[in-house]
Amino acid sequence: MTRISAAAVLLLLTIALPIASHAQSTPATSDQPFVVEYYYKAKWGYADEFLKLFKKNHYPVLKKETEMGRIAKVWLDQPRYHTTEDGRWDYRVTIVFKNATVANEPFDEAALQKQMYPDQDTFHREEQRRFEILDAHWDLPLKAVDLDAKP
Repeated sequence: MTRISAAAVLLLLTIALPIASHAQSTPATSDQPFVVEYYYKAKWGYADEFLKLFKKNHYPVLKKETEMGRIAKVWLDQPRYHTTEDGRWDYRVTIVFKNATVANEPFDEAALQKQMYPDQDTFHREEQRRFEILDAHWDLPLKAVDLDAKP
């Protein structure tokens, strides 16, 4: 073993051992809910149209996923007052998934949509429109912080 590779192995062990030790001491969170907030910023004057299309085409799919047990809860919020344009959003959809595994595993939402919406041409046209009228959209997975936990 050369000096360079021995140093690399030593560096790897110095980094990996504390991480592995921490991972073993961290409780599994696969049974914990996994929360994601989805923000939608519509072009001025189009927020109502966005909401109408969301309620018609996407919310029923989310409700079906709730019935299936994939999603524990879903709700929509909108700001009561306005903010600056750079911080503005019109709707925030919060989805509480059963756990992080369920939230991140492959799920064939398209098959569910085909089952729920036989007129796929209309469905796709309206979903396209829903995203055309957006200025921005972003997703924010959340991590709970236990304020009472010891550091």
